[in-house]
Parts: sequence; C-alpha cells; structure tokens
Amino acid sequence: MSRLHLHLLSDSTGETLENIAKAAVAQFENVEIIRHFWPMVRSDQHLDRIVEELGRNPGLVLFTLANPALRKKLEKFCRAIGIPHMAPLDGVTDALSGILGQETTGRPGRKHILDEAYFARIDAIQFTIAHDDGVGWENWEEADIVLAGVSRTSKTPTSIYLANRGYKTANIPLVPESPPPTSLFRLKHPMVVGLTTSAERLVQVRRNRLLSLNQAPETSYVDRERVQQEVADARRMFADNGWPMVDVTRRSIEETAAAIISLYQEHVGGSGTAPGLSEDGSL
Repeated sequence: MSRLHLHLLSDSTGETLENIAKAAVAQFENVEIIRHFWPMVRSDQHLDRIVEELGRNPGLVLFTLANPALRKKLEKFCRAIGIPHMAPLDGVTDALSGILGQETTGRPGRKHILDEAYFARIDAIQFTIAHDDGVGWENWEEADIVLAGVSRTSKTPTSIYLANRGYKTANIPLVPESPPPTSLFRLKHPMVVGLTTSAERLVQVRRNRLLSLNQAPETSYVDRERVQQEVADARRMFADNGWPMVDVTRRSIEETAAAIISLYQEHVGGSGTAPGLSEDGSL
C-alpha cells in the first residue's frame, strides 16, 4: 500500500480545499493518506510553523492562499526541498479572469464574508433545525423545501445538508398510524419532495438501528411485508399529490441533495439559487 502525506493550506476555513482533495483521493485505491490540515493561514509566523512540518513530512501540498507574499514564500520553500505543490483553483480563476476581463480580488476567505448571504444561510440552518421530524408544521409555508418519507429515508441529514446550501428545509415522517397534518397537502410556496427507498434496504437500515439501540430486532417496524406496504403507500401519496420523488437507495446524502436542488431549480423556473446565495450555493 502506498503512503502519502497530504498537506492542505488555506487562508480561510479550507472547506473548498478539503472537498477537492477528498474527490481526488477517492479516485485511487490502496493508498494510505496522512492528512495535515492547515486552515486560516494568514501570517508569516503561522506559515513558518507549517513549513517546519512540511520538511519533516514531505508529500503533496495543496493550497489556496490569496496573499501573494505568503504564496510566494510557500512556493519558494516547496521548490527548495523538492515538494510537489499546486493551487487547485488557479485554473478556474484564470479562465474566469480571461473571460470576464477582470483581475481576481485577492481577498482571503472572500466567500465567507459576513454579508446578507451569510445570514441567509444561518437563517436557513436555524429554520431547518426547528422544523425537523414534523415539528413546527404551522410554519411550513415559510420553507423552500419540505421532505416527506417513511422512517429512515435520510430526511434529517438531507435537510441539514440543504440548509447548509441555504435552503430552508422542513421534513415530515410518514407513519401509518399517524397521518401527516392536512396543511402538508395545501402548501403553495415550498416544493414538497418525497424520499423513497427499496423495502429491502429499509428493513436492513431499520434493523441495524434497533440493534444499535439494544432493542429487539424483530418487530413490526422491520417486518418485510409491512415495510413494503409503507413504501407503496408513500409512493402513492407522492404520485396522487404530484410531488417529485427521489429514490435514496443508492444515493449518498450529497447526491440526494443535488437531485433535490435540481428539482428545485425546475420548480422555481429559474436558477434555483437559494435565497441570498450565489448560483453555486456559496456565500
């Protein structure tokens, strides 16, 4: 198995850099990645401490540093000791600069400025947390998206992910013994999306959940016929109300959210950008 020290340096939170590195590393097998994460690098003193670590554990350096002096210093050090290094966003920003005829601003962490978009995202997160699992149904009309689905179809984590993209999201579990509030069927502003999955996967997920809680794994909650009926009834509800449906059986949370955002774009008949955010969902 190959072994690599991967150093990630950012002048902001490093979220973008982490996502790029994660996507790239996923393309390789049998590799042990030793990750060194260095966010908020904005001073010579901080960089000096980091380059000492680079010397002790050479590997690949990925960075997003807007400060020209810090960037030059890092590149000079990497070249001196022969460490490969690159700024993954350079190609994109250079292309945009050429097309738009503008120079980049060179402002570190620009997308995290505390502007209106930042507070819109915070508002979305607060709304979503307060409207999880059917709570606060009286305010659903204020939501951008409402997720409905039977138990264990990833409604909560998907809602939180969407909230971090700036979408006010509520969710409601569909329980056979407890019909959802009638207001769900009268919503005008939010887009209601039904989450579904295969009965086989649902039984497995629910059984694992019971075992993790030290509860008996053989109950009606995991009865195959009952679960199949739950899924069928939920699908029928989605179809009867004309709600779009997303099958989460083989989707990650990120993939499910991406599908929902695409549906939202069609729903609003435009870019589908979350309120207060740019078209890529960033601040």
